[in-house]
Amino acid sequence: MEISTIGIDLSKTSFHIIGLNARGEIVLRRKLSRRQLLQFTSNKQKILIGMEACGGAHFLGRALRAQGHDAKLMPAQFVKPFRKSNKNDYLDAEAIAEAVQRPTMRFVPIKTDDQLDLQALHRVRDRWVARRTAVMNQIRGFLMERGITIRKGPSHLATQLQGMLEDADMPLSGRLRLLIVELKHEWDQLETRIEAANAELQQIAKQDDACRRLMEIPGFGPLVSTALVAAIGNGITFHKGRDLSAWLGLVPRQHSTGGKTRLLGISKRGNEYLRRMLLHGARSVVAQIGRNRTALGLWLTDLSNRTHRNVVVVALANKMARTAWAILNKGTTYCAPAMVAA
Repeated sequence: MEISTIGIDLSKTSFHIIGLNARGEIVLRRKLSRRQLLQFTSNKQKILIGMEACGGAHFLGRALRAQGHDAKLMPAQFVKPFRKSNKNDYLDAEAIAEAVQRPTMRFVPIKTDDQLDLQALHRVRDRWVARRTAVMNQIRGFLMERGITIRKGPSHLATQLQGMLEDADMPLSGRLRLLIVELKHEWDQLETRIEAANAELQQIAKQDDACRRLMEIPGFGPLVSTALVAAIGNGITFHKGRDLSAWLGLVPRQHSTGGKTRLLGISKRGNEYLRRMLLHGARSVVAQIGRNRTALGLWLTDLSNRTHRNVVVVALANKMARTAWAILNKGTTYCAPAMVAA
């Protein structure tokens, strides 16, 4: 039985596989466990193996490549058009086997252990930040029910909260005081964890050469640089900088027909966390337009005079993503644009 392509539908414990021969005919249809799958592929010659990019796919992709197979990961939305009729595990595996053979298919690079560890650290930190925001909002909501409003900002909340808890004349019941003390204790714990994660990310950024080169770009700090390296590595998957911007959802969404081009707002596709980090970095640069008399500062000043501030932030984030791709892909360092004489 000659097998040239295999499509694997992944799950937690069982895997459904479909094997195709060189003519595209189904010659294998089997359900295997994780151990059985690796034993089955270890006895085969080099095979093109396709999988959807999901939980556990990177580990399995590295294991199959170690056996000498050509394992490739694909986004699930690109596999869906190849599925016929109803949905089940075998039809999904068949669609994966069909999609992986397409020469124009876009594949997901298999991440290394270091990239997965760095990405995990970012995700845990992001969850802690979201919990901290939820705790602060809950404290504000409880105080507002007692007619107490506090100025926006965590620093103002922390400063006034300590005085309120010590003031016996505040209209707070004993039960509510205990709840707010517990919430403040949780807030302090989250602050400690977030600061420790920030320190670890800063240490990683200092030690990694790619992160050090990225931090030379305006708007790039330890958070943005480590998040980008964890997501795309050296950027070899993208052919040009605009492809990275499109993957991040920083380019206009297009809806064209009949030869008439229509561009809408940004598509907001791809990695939402990384796009948010880039926008935060761009927003910090835009806030310093008046104090920055470089070529980039003049470009931002001219653009801000013609359009909305949010459009300026997105435009700068787009430029930052393209610059970062060039630095990662070509192994160069950042060179600030020169001033153009009038």
